[in-house]
Amino acid sequence: MANKKKVIVTGFEPFGGHAVNSSWVAVQELEKLGLGEAVDLHVCEVPVEYQAVQDLLPSLWKEPQPQLVVHVGVSGLATTVTLEQCGHNKGYKRLDNCSFCPASQCCMDSGPDCIQSVLDMETVCKTVNGSDLGVTLSVSKDAGRYLCDYTYYTSLYLGHGHSAFIHVPPLGKPYSSQDLGRALQAAVQEMLKILELDPEHNKQCNHEHHQQQHHHHHHHQHQHDHV
Repeated sequence: MANKKKVIVTGFEPFGGHAVNSSWVAVQELEKLGLGEAVDLHVCEVPVEYQAVQDLLPSLWKEPQPQLVVHVGVSGLATTVTLEQCGHNKGYKRLDNCSFCPASQCCMDSGPDCIQSVLDMETVCKTVNGSDLGVTLSVSKDAGRYLCDYTYYTSLYLGHGHSAFIHVPPLGKPYSSQDLGRALQAAVQEMLKILELDPEHNKQCNHEHHQQQHHHHHHHQHQHDHV
């Protein structure tokens, strides 16, 4: 087997009115389904706490770096599986499960206001909605300024945009856990396809200085992608 792609998918623990967090239930369903033989899938449950997110995320992005980190969260307002395009740095006033919020109300003191994913979520959405999945996807540019948005921004920052965030509705409103698992599988597989088609998106080529100095090291890494 050629190098397996490493993909990490996270869900959140229960909070507020969500005694069960459908995001973690959906991620556990995805883990059962897998992402195919070529993908090494890791899942983890994230606390609904700003400080815990700050402590945990750097460990997810450490070597060997994942090709993609996808965070899944629940939204009581969502009726579709919603792909978030960007994360926001400021506006975190809502208290977390430890009754804490950042004093600065932002993620990264010197970071940009908004970071976009390298993935075009409209493309992912159209492709998956065009299949016969039976689950509807949509795209959003506002992840809600709570732990979801905070996690996404932090991950986009650490992963140079190689991250995605997916909001899922609560269970049964309208989708079952199995439906949500299948929707996550379809969306993440599509994201991986897009990353493969566009080598510019690949992690190794992300840093300008690598391209200039070490260009000759890079050609072999992509060979196993061609069938």
